[in-house]
Order: sequence, then C-alpha cells, then structure tokens
Amino acid sequence: MTKLNILKKWRLTDRTRLLLTLELAIILPAASLMAFSTWNLRHIQRDKAIEAAIQRDFSSVLHIAEKKTWHRANDMLTPVRKQFPCADDDGTKIKSQLDSVLAAHPEFLDVIFYDKDHDRFISRIQPTHEGDDALHKRITDDIAMISKWLPIEASGMVHKLRMAAEHDEMPFGFEGGWMERNDEHYYWSVAYFIPTDEPKGSVVLGMVGFDPEYLRNNFFPAVMTDVLTSKNSVLRADASPPAMMVRPLKSSTPWITSSSWDGGKPEMERPLGDIFQGMVFAIKYPGTTIDEIGAKFLRYNYFILAALSLVMACGIFLTHRNVSREMKLARLKSDFVANVSHELRTPLALIRLYAETLELGRLTAQEKYKEYFRIIREESERLTALINNILDFSRIEAGRKEYEFKETNLAELVRTTLDSYRFQIEQNGFAFEENISGDIPPVSVDREAIARSLLNLVNNALKYSKDRKYIGVSLYRSNGSVNLEVQDRGIGIAAAEQDKIFDKFYRCGDPLVHNTKGSGLGLSLVRHIAQAHGGEVSVESVPDKGSKFIIALPIDSSAQERGLPA
Repeated sequence: MTKLNILKKWRLTDRTRLLLTLELAIILPAASLMAFSTWNLRHIQRDKAIEAAIQRDFSSVLHIAEKKTWHRANDMLTPVRKQFPCADDDGTKIKSQLDSVLAAHPEFLDVIFYDKDHDRFISRIQPTHEGDDALHKRITDDIAMISKWLPIEASGMVHKLRMAAEHDEMPFGFEGGWMERNDEHYYWSVAYFIPTDEPKGSVVLGMVGFDPEYLRNNFFPAVMTDVLTSKNSVLRADASPPAMMVRPLKSSTPWITSSSWDGGKPEMERPLGDIFQGMVFAIKYPGTTIDEIGAKFLRYNYFILAALSLVMACGIFLTHRNVSREMKLARLKSDFVANVSHELRTPLALIRLYAETLELGRLTAQEKYKEYFRIIREESERLTALINNILDFSRIEAGRKEYEFKETNLAELVRTTLDSYRFQIEQNGFAFEENISGDIPPVSVDREAIARSLLNLVNNALKYSKDRKYIGVSLYRSNGSVNLEVQDRGIGIAAAEQDKIFDKFYRCGDPLVHNTKGSGLGLSLVRHIAQAHGGEVSVESVPDKGSKFIIALPIDSSAQERGLPA
C-alpha cells in the first residue's frame, strides 16, 4: 500500500470531525471540571492535614525552644551557684567571692547575697560597666528596688526552691519583665537560688541579674540556632526551614530574630512563662503564612474554575454553532434532494420522449434523426455528469474517495475535455476562447477528476451568464504551479459570498441562481479535487461583471501527498 493510500485510509470524514468536535467541546471540559473538583476536594483535605501538621510542628518546636532556654539557663547558673558564698562567711569574704563570680561571668550585670537570719544584703556590680554612668545608675536603682521587696518575699522564695529540689526540678527561680524608668525602656531579669550547703532552716538566697544585651546578642540567638538546626528537629524534612523571633509580651515588634525572619505575622507563639518573664517565642515560614497559602490556593481555584467555565462556554458556543450548521446543512440537503430530483427528471424525460418518438418511426427527415440522437446523447452526458458528481460527493463524505495519479500532459487533457464540450458551448450561443501555454510540463494528476473540475466550472459559466455570453479557458505556469483558469462575464459573485460558494450545497442569493436548477455540489467537488492534488482553487469576481476561477496545481508531485485533505 502506498503512502498516499495509507493517508487516505486514515482520513477523517466530516461527520467524524463533527463528533470529535462535540466531544472535545463538551465532554472534555466536563471531564476536566469533574477531575478538577475531585482533585480540589483531595487537595483541600491534604492542605488541611498539612496545616494541622505545621501547627503541631510549630507547637513542638516552640516547646523545645522553651526547654532549651531552661537548660541553657541552668548550664549558666549551676557553676555560679557553686561559686557563691555561704552564710558562714564574713562580709569581706562574701564580697570577694561575689566579685570573682562577676569576673568569671560577664553575662551578669550584678550579684546579690541575702541572709535573712543575719540581716545581710550584699550586692556587687559588674566592674566592666562602672564607666557607664547611666547603666550603673540603672543597676543601682534595680538593686535598691530588690532590697525593698526581697526581705518580704525571701521566705516564700526559699520554700519554693526547696520544694522544687525535693521533686528533682531545677533549683532556680526567675523574676523579671519590661521596665520603664527615666524614659528608658529595658528588659530586667534576675535568677535566684539557694547557695550550696545551706541548712534547710536558713533563709539565704543568691541572686544574679542578666545583662539584656547578652540575652539579645548571644543567649536567645544561640537557642534559636540550636532549635532550627537540630538533627532531632520535629519539622518536616520536605519543608523550608522556618524562622523564629523573640518579642515582648505586650508588643508585636520583634526584639530578637533569626537570620531568615522576614517580618509579618508569626504562625504560632509561646510565652516563656516562669523563665525570662515577659518574653514570647514566635515562629513562621519566611515569605508566606498559612493564611496566605490558603488565600493563594483560593485564588488558584477561582482561576482554574474561571478557565474551565470559559472552556465550557466555548464548548457550548462551538456546539451551538455546529448544531446550527448541521441544521442548516440538513435544510440544504433537503433542497439538494429537490434540485437533484428535478435535475434527474428533466434529462430522463427528454431521453424518454425522444426515444419513444424514434421507436414509433414517425420521423422522415434524416436531419431529425441526427438531432434527436444528439439530444439523447447530450442529455445522457448531462445525466452522467450529475450522477458522477453525486457519486463523488458520496465517496468524499464516506471518506472512500481515491484518486489515481499519473504523469499527464495537462494541455492535451484540457483540449480533449473542451473539445467534447465545445458543441454544447456553441449551441448555447457562447463565444469561446482557449489559451493554452506551450511550456506546460507533465503533471501527476487524476485525469478524470481534473476533467470533471474543468467541466463543472464551464457548466457554471453556461448556467449563470445573462446577455454577455463568453467563456475563456487558460492554462499557464505561475510560481511553481500550473494554473487552470475559467473566466466568464456572467452575474458574478458578491465578496461576502466568495468564501462560501465552495461549501457543499451552498448557492448564492442571486435570483438567477435560484431559478437555475443545480445540486450545489460542483464547486465543493472542485475544491476537494484541487486540495487532493496538493493545490487550491480561488475565485476573483465582481457582481454583474463576471467571475474568474483558478485551479492551481503544483508541478512537484510530492505536494499531492502533503496536500491531501483530511
């Protein structure tokens, strides 16, 4: 089987194309909408599950951050507690030991030793800050404030610490918060503990004051880095690393942030509670929030639904257009049946009439016999041409039309075809002009199909000409193709109808066209034949001045396979 025949075998018919169009226009968008709805429900469920998982992860991370804060503070305070003086030491030794603690731990601003039993309140200030008068005054004021409430609260604080020790809890307590003094807003935090080896009945406390700059620049950044980079992190492995920050309890402005914090509202927060009171840990994913993800998902859904709705609307429009076209085509087919019935009836009636006359032997003149035989032959040829058109159209509609391409002397084919039709042209009173160029090369064509195309064009010129009866046929080369041209001076075709006349069953609105019986298939067959040969047919026409039809056939025979219509 040749490549050309394979292409023909797989060619789609108009009916198949219509069914595919309707399926694509309605079924495909509907299926897409159903698939999207299913996917959307699953996606919503998945997103809710992911959101819940993120919330759980964040809650766990903040809990871990709080625990690490406790442990880090415990690691800082445990050696300090061991270095602290006891109640049995004299005042000089206590001061000396307190100075040693400050020298070893610059992260503390001050230290306090309180012995209620001996009514001793001894404080020392970090010597590295003594040159800063404002800071020194603030520390002094804080110590003075503590000296006022500590004697009252000391017994309760000692009891609390001893109860914690009995339950194997951390032997430290914390007091602190944000302070406003002398138009200065700062964070104040102290840790208190019972120095080692103090008897149970005594009320002795050690106290250290944290340097807020140390907390801001070292302590909390180290905790956040440890949490975010820990190999034991509960965060999902497929998620981007989150960002963290620490803020005051009564302010949304971050006090400390991790390097990836990009602003915005955190997803989850956790107050630090007893340790570093007045501080809140917060966490989020940088660049977005869960609400923003939901809003983005909603916008995405709206966009998809709008797109699918548009596709559905286009599908409905295409369906309406195709159904309207099919209804119109059905009306045209009905007209076609009526016209063909008339077209068949007329030559058959004439053939029968003249055949009966000849059968009865009523003619005496030899010229009459010849005239009757000529009329029978012409009507038979007319009937044959009409039947061939109908058969060709039927094969094309069924997708079974095949062409037999052979190297052909196109000039000789055109001359032979016109010679067989010349008598009918002249009998109708038409002036005929034939112009065939002498440089026409052999072209691979289907002889019968090209001859039928030429006769269809000539027959249209005969039908739709009024007073100016002229037909001109030309064959010439032009831009790599051979052009077969049929020209008349008939009624012409309006510009708005020139693209429609090649549609099957279409007939122009001119009264002469409707008064002249025809099938409406001729030009449709001409276009199909031209396209099957890899060429095309065009028309140049002006109403009341005539028309010129041009069939352009490629000289390259391989173009026929490329131009095979589907």
